[in-house]
Amino acid sequence: MTTPAPFHDLKQKWREGRPTFGAIATIPSIQTVRIMAQSLDWIIVDLEHGPIDLNTAHGMIMATAGTPCTPLVRIAANEPWLAKAPMDFGAMGINFPMINSADDAYKAARSLRYPTQGERLWGPFHAPFRWNVGMPDYMARADDSMICMITIEHIDAVNRIGEIMATPGIDIAVIGVGDLATSIGKRGQPGDPEVQALVAKAEAGILKSGVPLGGAALNAEMGNAMIQRGYVALALGFDWSLFQRGIAAAFEGIRR
Repeated sequence: MTTPAPFHDLKQKWREGRPTFGAIATIPSIQTVRIMAQSLDWIIVDLEHGPIDLNTAHGMIMATAGTPCTPLVRIAANEPWLAKAPMDFGAMGINFPMINSADDAYKAARSLRYPTQGERLWGPFHAPFRWNVGMPDYMARADDSMICMITIEHIDAVNRIGEIMATPGIDIAVIGVGDLATSIGKRGQPGDPEVQALVAKAEAGILKSGVPLGGAALNAEMGNAMIQRGYVALALGFDWSLFQRGIAAAFEGIRR
């Protein structure tokens, strides 16, 4: 029996070492996501730090339809009940924060797949509409399509990176440098040598595991360097930071 093709090709690109580019959407705006989705491989709708509610998140997920962009959602905590609704709206992956142990990683991975591969409960009433398929087709392809994205953003996670990355079901691991710095009392200091040493240790552990590596690239120089080190999922910024950069570029050269 032929396995149905997944709904997107992100995992295939990552397996082949091809870099993909995305952004994090924090502004509750369907229109903003639609604009960004024309140019990006993936968008993370942020339900952790931004003012986005579930109704708006549904609209933002739907706004990626008809584009090459795969919708993902970042939840506020590693809890299956928080992951459930975004998946049932049509999100094809969940970004889990603060994965600090193998138990945390196992819990995250299991919450995304239906039994027997996991513990996801049935009820994807709206997801098939996002992907323009019937319910049987969605159910046949959902497990293989869903992306488990874990965030390594605490010193405890770096110290346990080997056991975390040995957990089955992780599709990509991203390094959150801001929270990593905060976890050792150096918030706002991502370039601190101690922070950078932790980043390097996390990178090495993730790359050794064979799980794809992701992170934030704030400029082209940084992005190129990250690609050289093996990153395949690069967040180019938040929606608000991309607006700021665009406005700054519009003013460049104008006498004021």
